[in-house]
Amino acid sequence: MYFQLAWRNIWRNPRRTFVIISAVVIGVWSMVFLSAFSHGMLASMLDNGKSVLIGDIQIHNKKYRIDPSIDNSMDNPDKIRAVLDKTLPQGAVLTERIKVSTYVSNARHSTGAVLVGIDPENEKKISFLGKSITKGEYLDKKDMRGILVGKALLEKFDTAIGKKLIIMARDKKGKVASKAFRIRGVFNAEMEATEKQFLFITMTGARKLLNMEKGISEISIVLNSEPMVEKTAAEIKNRLDTELFAVETWKDLLPMLKAYVEIFNGFMYIWYVVVFVAMGFGIVNTSLMAVFERVREFGLLRALGLKPWPVIRSVLTESIFILLIGIIAGNLLGYVSVLLMKDNGLDLAMFGKGSEFFGMSRVIYPILTMFDVMNVNLVIFFLGAVVSLYPAFRASRITPVEAMRQ
Repeated sequence: MYFQLAWRNIWRNPRRTFVIISAVVIGVWSMVFLSAFSHGMLASMLDNGKSVLIGDIQIHNKKYRIDPSIDNSMDNPDKIRAVLDKTLPQGAVLTERIKVSTYVSNARHSTGAVLVGIDPENEKKISFLGKSITKGEYLDKKDMRGILVGKALLEKFDTAIGKKLIIMARDKKGKVASKAFRIRGVFNAEMEATEKQFLFITMTGARKLLNMEKGISEISIVLNSEPMVEKTAAEIKNRLDTELFAVETWKDLLPMLKAYVEIFNGFMYIWYVVVFVAMGFGIVNTSLMAVFERVREFGLLRALGLKPWPVIRSVLTESIFILLIGIIAGNLLGYVSVLLMKDNGLDLAMFGKGSEFFGMSRVIYPILTMFDVMNVNLVIFFLGAVVSLYPAFRASRITPVEAMRQ
């Protein structure tokens, strides 16, 4: 009987009911969509940050982060390889790199950059490079003279595929090494700064240029499970000499990105509070209006002997019906909004510089998780029911005498 009466009561004033349902729908939709959009931004930032030569775990010489010069390379990586063979979980992939600051020039332009010697086959499994070649071809392992450059650097130098670039860097003996490399391909990164910053040659070509025998600058590792990162890094540290080598996760290498993740997680809870406060006031005000319009009705029920609790239960049931309708409609609207952006995403090209500053891609693809949906629904339902208690208690306190004054 309570459900039947409550359902009829909420439609006694359809306009008011639609207004409050609309408030719930907008609240649920905004929370669901913003959660999905925020997860998309975080995923974009993490993917970009890790794919730009970071990975999940990196191993360096202890002094390399302080002074990333060729003098602080790892001259005997065989010990590290032996440890990694015993430590890395199944599915992990790694690559070795030689990384030095360099001076690149052609006939008309020159600039500073970072020269990276890579193993082409392993590098494409870990970083953005394997998927980002838009013109020309990828490096061959035996190519001693080929170089990959970013689209922005290519345009800045007004050059083209097949043309030469002069690379100058300090070699292992402390002398200035200089060599001409021919542009084999052009890569297009998510961020323009990456295209201007990095140049890629083969490991063999880098060793010859820098007079290195078998030393490397870093080892980058990618795991197939985020929860395994800290555990694997700790195991590698236990097996390596920490006086000589530094083992760091992406959280150590990208502290700003770690801070962004924590800030976004906190921001979501703040947004939940803001949306709920706005929606809660709407629920309370609308419910009070309905109660005040029915003072004579509640007074008559009390005069007939109805106790306060059935009145509270009746008003709460009406609020719960409204919340359920709004939650279902809001979830559907949120799901449809995310589904419409699944393929094309949300283009932030007009905010290109701003999104690049935060390490985000130009296009954000929302990611909707069941945990977020359940979290939003539970917050709206239980807190909505709590704020509905005030109008319900107000209705239960109406006396026959008060109703007669109406």
